[in-house]
Amino acid sequence: MSLESWRNRPRQVLNDPATMRAFAHPVRLALHELLMRAGATTAADAAREVGISQALASYHLRQLARYGFVEQAEARDERERPWKATSLTQEWPDAGTDHETSAARGLLEQVMAERAMGRLAEWHERRADEPDAWRNAGGIGNSYLYVTPDELNALDEAVRHLLEPLMARIADPSERPEGARPVVLTTLTIPLPATESGD
Repeated sequence: MSLESWRNRPRQVLNDPATMRAFAHPVRLALHELLMRAGATTAADAAREVGISQALASYHLRQLARYGFVEQAEARDERERPWKATSLTQEWPDAGTDHETSAARGLLEQVMAERAMGRLAEWHERRADEPDAWRNAGGIGNSYLYVTPDELNALDEAVRHLLEPLMARIADPSERPEGARPVVLTTLTIPLPATESGD
């Protein structure tokens, strides 16, 4: 898949509380991530990768399909029923004043943050065994900025633009250079309270 065709794939916009809550499940997030990383995968193979039973994997894949996150992929033969992710990116816009949507969005972001912290802890456990190049590449950073909402949105768009050619490699393994491996990039953008001066 070319970069241009990847750009033309729609982002999945989650603006419904039920859809957000359905996605905010650790097993479903793990299955969805696997499909993005590995491509079309059967429930049996997904179950082995994620470490759950095939019946449980099938159930959660069906739930993901119900809300549009995955769909059946073309099978290589009649015995298998692989699944694939429908979109490589998801976003959830500002919840506005709707309390139910705001609560669902908060739940989804909390579960994703907890998964990211779990991944960070797991990385710390094996970091010393990694080659120098990877040991120095992973980790966490902190930056403090003074920005307006428009500037923060522009920064987010600029980062997305930088990530596009790298994310296109998800769909096209032939574009991955030698030595490339999957990486989870989690961003936390947290507006801090305004200062007393009103800044």
